[in-house]
Amino acid sequence: MNHSTSDQSLYIESDDGDDERKHLSDDEDEDGTLSDTSDAYNQNQHHLSKASPYSTAWPKSYRQSIDMFGSVPSPNLGFLANSSMSRRGSSFMSSTLTRRHTPESLPCVTKPLLEDEEAPKHKLSSHSLLPSKPSSSMVVSHDMGISNDSSFGQAVLNGVNVLCGVGILSTPYAVKEGGWLGLIILFAFGILCFYTGLLLRYCLDSHPDVQTYPDIGHAAFGSTGRILVSVILYMELYAMSVEYIILEGDNLSSMFPNASLSIGGFHLDAPRLFALLTTLAVLPTVWLRDLSVLSYISAGGVIASVLVVLCLFWVGLVDDVGIHSKGTPLNLATLPVSVGLYGYCYSGHGVFPNIYTSMAKPSQFSAVLLASFGICTLMYAGVAVMGYSMFGESTESQFTLNLPQDLVASKIALWTTVVNPFTKYPLSRNIQRLFIYLFAMSLEELIPSNYGKSRFYAIAIRSALAISTLLVGLAIPFFGLVMSLIGSFLTMLITLILPPACFLSILRKKVTPTQVTICILIMTVGAVCSVIGTYSALAKIIEKLNT
Repeated sequence: MNHSTSDQSLYIESDDGDDERKHLSDDEDEDGTLSDTSDAYNQNQHHLSKASPYSTAWPKSYRQSIDMFGSVPSPNLGFLANSSMSRRGSSFMSSTLTRRHTPESLPCVTKPLLEDEEAPKHKLSSHSLLPSKPSSSMVVSHDMGISNDSSFGQAVLNGVNVLCGVGILSTPYAVKEGGWLGLIILFAFGILCFYTGLLLRYCLDSHPDVQTYPDIGHAAFGSTGRILVSVILYMELYAMSVEYIILEGDNLSSMFPNASLSIGGFHLDAPRLFALLTTLAVLPTVWLRDLSVLSYISAGGVIASVLVVLCLFWVGLVDDVGIHSKGTPLNLATLPVSVGLYGYCYSGHGVFPNIYTSMAKPSQFSAVLLASFGICTLMYAGVAVMGYSMFGESTESQFTLNLPQDLVASKIALWTTVVNPFTKYPLSRNIQRLFIYLFAMSLEELIPSNYGKSRFYAIAIRSALAISTLLVGLAIPFFGLVMSLIGSFLTMLITLILPPACFLSILRKKVTPTQVTICILIMTVGAVCSVIGTYSALAKIIEKLNT
């Protein structure tokens, strides 16, 4: 992007490689207010950003969707941040996905947010070029009140909420499939995914218009890369939405095993009936376009995950279920299945760019990732060890299905697992809701303008997507194997293959030989695990369908 000398912009790169930017302007009055020349500057920036390919290529709605989800109001999180920060909450799509407006919709900034000379300076990729004081951290304000002020604690909470999802329910099953030594894979994936998360940050810092994962793909491989990354992200979200349908059906049927329904010669057993009811309950919410009419429970995802984990330990240690199995050291025959399950646990890279750009101090992003991965890995390992030690070779794909039904802690765990996705609407911890919204908006872009504003087309697209996830879930109701397939095929691409590939492509003139070696090694590991895990999961799914 070219800048005229009248802008008097200066990019400063720190010694530690952490790119920072100061925008120096002589058009300020002595009292600190911006002069009228800021309007001309904003118009110039509007013109420059409008021509950016990142803001005009499909799917344009991806960034808009992120902004809208991030704009949903939330209760106050006083223990994490001040009142201005509390708007974000901590769900998968709250402050995690809080974004600044894209340059083409930036309003005029009237004053700096912070007056302290030691205020943090934002990253090059995290904030668009705005006139500000040399010593001030500038935040863009707009009618929804979104700003880049997530604290370290909030960012860690968001990172944990992104990573620690339904994958935690299957870690005992992963140990059963791979044996105790398979836990090494969990820790290895944690280290590799942490590193590739850092690579995404460097990709974001490469250009001020690179703001999302599809933007990174565009910067690395052009329009083809953008479309490829977008399609993979949409496929992963679609597959995860199918997982949620299966999850609800399995857990509700375990509580109400005798439920059934017969209509016109069709008989629905308990799992299929509850999968249908779940979809019907979700369907009205996917028709909404203005998500600000809904609210969510702040920190709900993290609290729910911790509560389910505590219930498992309570049942095992307090309710005298006890430790009954020594387990198998290594199970080579089904080890590839556990590879996919462990890979699924670290599926959060699609959201890491949004955590980064929402932080008040982006320089702390590395520490945020380290804390988030550390906390989640310890939780995954703890649940895996406890669950497999309790249930041994009878461990189900979700440990909640093994818990004794007559215990209070078991009921709490089951109902938390069932209710949590609904309390997260319209946010992406309910993956089905997120996928339908994001994919529907991208499809609506393709509708001719004279039909695009029709409410009928929007409802039809969203309803079709919701129903399709139900049909796929009913066709392959194998929670553990579907999770292994997602983790092996899609998650490996998003977490271990694409980040190093994009990093090497975007920064090819700056990378060191050591970085090249590490990136190639990670991509090789990701490709091998993807091929082996995908083949194993597909083979077992086909085997179950034929029995």
